[in-house]
Amino acid sequence: MRIISGSAGGRRLTAPRGETTRPTADRVREAVFNILASNGEVPERVLDLYAGSGALGLESLSRGALRAVFVDDAAAAVEAIRKNAAALGFQSTVEVVATRVKEWLKRPSNGRFGWIFLDPPYAGSELDRALGLLAAGDYLAKGGVVVAEHEWRGAPAADHGSLALSDRRRYGQTAVSFYRHSEMTP
Repeated sequence: MRIISGSAGGRRLTAPRGETTRPTADRVREAVFNILASNGEVPERVLDLYAGSGALGLESLSRGALRAVFVDDAAAAVEAIRKNAAALGFQSTVEVVATRVKEWLKRPSNGRFGWIFLDPPYAGSELDRALGLLAAGDYLAKGGVVVAEHEWRGAPAADHGSLALSDRRRYGQTAVSFYRHSEMTP
């Protein structure tokens, strides 16, 4: 696993050991960032939920984001994110929060994010719950995008409060759904 492009392009990342983390494949990450790049500029702030190794948020920083917040409740993931951020020289631009995503999303929003990444475990209904909490908490900046990775057969609902599905792509067994504020969706 590596950073695809930007200031840290080509640098390797460490993934947490064990079966609790499923890193986003390089080809899926590259496709996601190509789609995001075609839709506008890299935002100042990004949010990486169920962050695992932190690859999505760190890729954003490598491409020009100024700040990234990572949320994961697994100790191994939190350690991997911190190590990866330090190895890439991004430690001053990251905030790593060791808590459950659902709990973090129930707190009042501390600003909005241009890109929000969600990559929960494929089993269960974490994704729909997290999307609902994101919409209710008003975390997405105007013109921003929520990127949700999931198993292609377990696609989340198309609408979650103010968030509406704008695109969905499939990459083998993995699918990625893109959400925007409903007034931004064609």
